[in-house]
Amino acid sequence: MVSAVKNERARTPVTRERALRLAVAVADAGGIESLSMRKLARELGIEAMSLYYHVKSKDEILDGMVELVVGEMVLARSDAEWKTALRERAESARTVLARHPWAISMMDARNTGASMRFHDDMIGCLVGSGFSIPLAAHALSVVDSYVHGFALQEASLPLDESGHIGVATESIMEQRDMTEFPYLTRMAVEHILQPGYAYGHEFEFGIRLILDGLEAAFTSVDPP
Repeated sequence: MVSAVKNERARTPVTRERALRLAVAVADAGGIESLSMRKLARELGIEAMSLYYHVKSKDEILDGMVELVVGEMVLARSDAEWKTALRERAESARTVLARHPWAISMMDARNTGASMRFHDDMIGCLVGSGFSIPLAAHALSVVDSYVHGFALQEASLPLDESGHIGVATESIMEQRDMTEFPYLTRMAVEHILQPGYAYGHEFEFGIRLILDGLEAAFTSVDPP
């Protein structure tokens, strides 16, 4: 069976696109640290040196992986209402980064064409809506920082498949003397362990605060 899979891989033509998509799959499964040129070549069913016919270096692979991930995100339309566009952009980025948590730290570290377009289109939407360049910069900074931080938090928390943290919370409460932590206990009992709670609901509360704050700054007499 293993040899049949290897033969199938060997028969499938190796292209740059296939190599990049497989690299993303490897990183999704084992983290970015699990990806190497040797492992990627092995997954493709070729020798490591043959991989260089399709990509020049690991840096090119990483750039290409980021391009694929950003390509899954919603771009802002220039004629969109700015608040709706920022919300859609934030929700889309959070969803995509949940699928590819290894990309959280790489989104801004690698300046690819796709990531620059992702930012440029949103800036165009904001400026077209009347934002000054400084206020547009503030908006992108605060929204992207929130999205990336929330995505990192979601990736690190012991959430179950439905996004709930109740089982982990109950386990902690059973293992610790919670009389030492009265306010954590209240939060767990009165909020986290309530029916229907999922940690992802916190995202909506935060993004709403941010967008309302930006709206207040945008409409103020003396905007920043």
